[in-house]
Amino acid sequence: MIRKKSSSALKIIPLGGLHEIGKNTCVFEYNDEIILLDAGLAFPTDGMHGVNIVLPDVTYLLENRHKIKGMIVTHGHEDHIGGIPFHLKNIEIPVIYGPRLAMALLYHKLEEAGVQNRTELKTVRPRDVVKLGKYFSVEYIRNTHSMADSFTVAITTPVGVVIHTGDFKIDHTPVDGEKFDFQKLAEYGEKGVHCLISDSTNSEVPGFTPSERSVYPNLDRVFSEAPGRVMLTTFASSVHRLQVVLELAKKHGRVVAVVGRSMLNVIAHSRTLGYIKCEDSLFVPLHSVRNVPDEKLLILTTGSQGEPMSAITRIAKGEHRQIKIRKGDTVIFSANPIPGNTIAVVNTIDKLMMLGANVIYGKDKGIHVSGHGCQEDQKLMLALTRPKFFVPFHGEHRMLVKHSQTAQSMGVPRQNMVVVQNGDVIELTQDSIYVADRVSSGIELVDSSRSGIVEDKILKERQQLAEDGVVTVALGVGLDGKLIGKPQLHLRGVVNSIDKAKLQELVIRVLEKDLSHCWSEYAKLNGDNNTQVDWFGLQNELESSIQRMLRREFQSQPLLVFLMQTPDGEVEGEVEEEKQVTTKPVGRRRRRSTAKVAS
Repeated sequence: MIRKKSSSALKIIPLGGLHEIGKNTCVFEYNDEIILLDAGLAFPTDGMHGVNIVLPDVTYLLENRHKIKGMIVTHGHEDHIGGIPFHLKNIEIPVIYGPRLAMALLYHKLEEAGVQNRTELKTVRPRDVVKLGKYFSVEYIRNTHSMADSFTVAITTPVGVVIHTGDFKIDHTPVDGEKFDFQKLAEYGEKGVHCLISDSTNSEVPGFTPSERSVYPNLDRVFSEAPGRVMLTTFASSVHRLQVVLELAKKHGRVVAVVGRSMLNVIAHSRTLGYIKCEDSLFVPLHSVRNVPDEKLLILTTGSQGEPMSAITRIAKGEHRQIKIRKGDTVIFSANPIPGNTIAVVNTIDKLMMLGANVIYGKDKGIHVSGHGCQEDQKLMLALTRPKFFVPFHGEHRMLVKHSQTAQSMGVPRQNMVVVQNGDVIELTQDSIYVADRVSSGIELVDSSRSGIVEDKILKERQQLAEDGVVTVALGVGLDGKLIGKPQLHLRGVVNSIDKAKLQELVIRVLEKDLSHCWSEYAKLNGDNNTQVDWFGLQNELESSIQRMLRREFQSQPLLVFLMQTPDGEVEGEVEEEKQVTTKPVGRRRRRSTAKVAS
C-alpha cells in the first residue's frame, strides 16, 4: 500500500538487491541530498543471450544527479562494487568512501574503464566517521564476512540513526583476526537505533553460520589424500578462503599456480595490504607448471559458478591452452552455486569427471561455508541494535519475508517493518515507516563489448534467434509494381518440413498477390506525370504479409530480416543507418520488456 509522501522523511530507495541475489544498490535521500550505498552487478540468466553483466536501472539517479553528495562502500564483492565503473560514465559521484581492499580493487576497475578521474576514492578504517553533505554522517563498524575488510555502517540522519549491516555473519574466529565490533553496535543499540536494514540471504537457515576456519580440517584431509595435482576453484574475492588454501599448500609442500585475472588481481592487492600472508616462493608462473611434479602442485582457478569463459569451465571443455585434465587430478569446488547457476556448475563437474578427475564438491564435504549469517546471527544483530523500525534487505522475496518473521520474534512490531522490492520508495519519519512511491527499477544488460546502452529490442532479437532461427527475404521492386527477378530466400536455424523451393514459391506468390492488390495505394502520379511511390509504406505491407505466411507455415516465430531494393536504391526508414533493412519477429507482438541492454 502506497501512502502520502512526507516532506520531512528520509527516503530509502533500493535500486537492486531485493527479490534477487546481486546488484546491490541503495539510495538514501533527505531533502536535496542523496548518498549511495554500494553499486553492484549481477550475472545473466540463461535467456539473456550474449549478456555478461546485469546492472540496475539508474534512471532515478540520472534524473537527480545534482543531489548526489557521495557513496559509501561496505566491502569489495562484485555484487557491491562491480557496477560503479559503468555508472560513473553517466553520473559523477564526488567522493567514494570504502575499506582499503575494496578501494584498491575499485581503483583498478575504474582505470580499466577510463573513469578514474570522475570521482575521488577515500579509504576508511574501523570506527572512522565520514560526513557527506549537510544531513549524513556515517560510521564504519567492522563486521565479519567471507571477504576481508568488510563493514556494517551506522548512518546518522535528521530522523535518527539507520544501521545498514552490509553482508555479514558472526564469525568469532575470523581468519584475519579482525573480529566483529559488537561493542560499537551495542553502543548504538543503547543510544537508540531508529531503523535496521539487514542482510537476509540465509534467513531460511536455522542456527549460526560456521566460521571460515571450519573448512580448514576438511580441506586439509582432501589435500593429504590427493595423489596428484590439486585444482581448487572458489570465488576470486573470498580472501579468507584463499588464505586458508595457501596455508594448506605450504603445509603439504605444494607450490601454487594462479589461473584467472580476477583471482590474480585480488591476491596481489590482498598481499599488498596484508590480508593474505605468504612468501613469494609459494607461487610459480602458469607456464612453469609442466616442470613441477604433480604431487607438488596446486592450481588455484576461477569459475566456481560455471561461468562460460572462466578458467575451470575452459579446462573442463578441454579448451584451456596450458592446463589439461588427466587421471589422478583432484578438483575441489570450494563454493556453493548461487541460485540460477546450478546447471552450469553441475555440467562443469560432469565434464571434469568424464575427463578422469576426482571432483570434490557438495555441502556434505564441509569444504565451503557461507559468508552470510543464518537465523541466530540475524537474531544477535537484532538483539544488539534493538531497532524501532526494520527493513529486510539483500535476498529473494521468501528470504525477506522469513527475516521479517524473525524480527517479529525478537520484538519488532509488524507495523514497524516493510518488505519491499526494487524501486519502492521507503519513507522513514520519527514515528512511522511506509512505502510512499515507486521509481524506475528495471535492468541494464552489458555484453562483451561493454561500450554503451543498446535498445532492449536487441535482447528480444537474440532470444528470437535462439528459439526459432532467422529467415531472410531479399527482393527488388520496379516502378511498374512488379518484382525484379526472383526473390532470394535464406533460412538459418529454422526447423521446418517444407521444401525450400516450395517455400520460395509461396514467398513469390504472396509478394505478387500483394503488389497487384496494393500497388495503386502506394504509387501515385504527381503533377509532372511521374510515379511517386511510398516505398516505406509498401515495404511494411509486404513484410506483414510474409510474416503471416511464415507463421502459418512454420507454426513458430523466426526472426524475419526483410530487404527491399527499389529503383531509388534504398527504402527510406525511420532509422537512417538501417535503410533497406528491417528485422521483425514473426507472429504476435510480444509485451515490451523492462530491460535495457548495454553493449
